[in-house]
Amino acid sequence: MISKNQMKLIRSLELKKNRKRENLFVAEGPKVVGDLLRGGYLPHSIFSTGQQIEAGGRRYEVQNVTEDELRKISFLQHPQEVLAVLEMPGQGRDVARRYDSELVLALDGVQDPGNMGTIIRIADWFGIDTIYCSQDSADVYNPKVVQATMGSLAHVQIEYGNLEELIRQAQCPVYGTLLDGENIYEQTLTKNGIIVMGNEGNGISPAIRKLITHRLLIPNYHQDSETAESLNVAIATAITCAEFRRR
Repeated sequence: MISKNQMKLIRSLELKKNRKRENLFVAEGPKVVGDLLRGGYLPHSIFSTGQQIEAGGRRYEVQNVTEDELRKISFLQHPQEVLAVLEMPGQGRDVARRYDSELVLALDGVQDPGNMGTIIRIADWFGIDTIYCSQDSADVYNPKVVQATMGSLAHVQIEYGNLEELIRQAQCPVYGTLLDGENIYEQTLTKNGIIVMGNEGNGISPAIRKLITHRLLIPNYHQDSETAESLNVAIATAITCAEFRRR
């Protein structure tokens, strides 16, 4: 049986300030929880309606709860048998040193949790293991972000900081998708550098836009008629990453 204090703690983790204070976040579902445990995340507590949790050759202790109790603590419309409270890992890896040999994503004010989680999943799929985020980007440990990653949070390093300063210091190509850019399908793309993706409504901020060395455009194919004003940032990220990896 879950206690009132446990329930209160879990529900409090919906808010960023509480996650930061407790250094904890929530993940749900056997796959997401299992992937995070295999990826090295440490459990604070795990609640299950009966399913045993095994990851990385280790069986984890769980607290059994009823389906009704799981619904009360779950952030999902349809709870998925397992809910884990996990510890946040430390940050501080020198991301800038990775630009010389790898592609890195930089998110400039991506604020929708669904987009953030989907972009992390996209990065994982295309072998991009570092994402650097501006401070006003969505919190990666928001429950909606965690679920949208579908476990890819275990495979991608996320860092928050001063994006403008980071890009200024980086001696590498800096790519950005802009409406006044050059057709991405006709450009020379490198195997290393920074790919900047901007805010859902405003795109890349003016300060960051000035630092872009390679301006890219994903062209539409209804140029003589009305079409969508722009692409969703997660879809644009997928197209951009796919084109870099295709070369």
